[in-house]
Amino acid sequence: MQALAPRPGSLQIDGTLGGGGHAARILEAISPDGRLLGLDADAHAIERSARRLAPFGDRAQLRQANFSSIASVAADAGFDPSDGILLDLGLSSYQLADAARGFSFRAGGPLDMRFDPTRGTPAADLVARLDEAELVALFRRFGEEPFAGRIARAIVAERRTAPIDTAQRLADVVERAAPGRPSGRRRVHPATRVFQALRIAVNSELDALEVALAAAVDLLRPGGRIAVLTYHSLEDRIVKRFIAAERRGCVCPPELPVCVCGHRPRLRVVAGTPATPSAREIGANPRARSARLRAAERLAA
Repeated sequence: MQALAPRPGSLQIDGTLGGGGHAARILEAISPDGRLLGLDADAHAIERSARRLAPFGDRAQLRQANFSSIASVAADAGFDPSDGILLDLGLSSYQLADAARGFSFRAGGPLDMRFDPTRGTPAADLVARLDEAELVALFRRFGEEPFAGRIARAIVAERRTAPIDTAQRLADVVERAAPGRPSGRRRVHPATRVFQALRIAVNSELDALEVALAAAVDLLRPGGRIAVLTYHSLEDRIVKRFIAAERRGCVCPPELPVCVCGHRPRLRVVAGTPATPSAREIGANPRARSARLRAAERLAA
């Protein structure tokens, strides 16, 4: 809330509604007549948030849409320009707990992982049809998995005997293939990076993030702010580089002697370093341990 700094009467966009917690706090801050536009690709998230935000009446407008569509949805809803945009990336606790979605190896269920189950390709299809080299590339690119080769070989061998179509079965295959953690290190399930990689691929998350960031800057009025919460290095790297480029202005190749792009700085960083959770917060909410919050303010350019 400090990074976003919503003011009474302002127009705010929550591009990743989830359970509606951020949206409720923002709506309280922009009372009595500020309005919020909430987006989420997950229809269940829209339903949950609609119930939670019902007391705010028509000041909360909710749309089922991926945040990569933020430009068109905002224009249709009358939120162009806006005063603030929040993107809280990754999964919600509701999605992790839903066994039918297959996001978590702990919850079991079908290996789906789509934010919107009516669109795209389930993770089980990727696991079934990608060859070993393609699986290795996917796990390395989107999961930064150091044992990608060993895990991919195990998946290809296992699927010859039976389909890997549940989250639990995939987790078991990965756990048998990946080496154990050295003693004394915090226990993280060996399938964590593989599940992350599949989820990112299924939902085209990194491509969607780049589209959403560019659209968000265009939507913000001067003085408006964007705040982005990331949960792994791939997301954070994209956000960091995007803000740096918009802060710098010129995007010409470094070999050019003079600027020919005419691009001017459009953002200023709100804080020099990203905000991270305290030890107390991590103790109360372990899922926050990898969170990074970056924020920037729109300039007049």
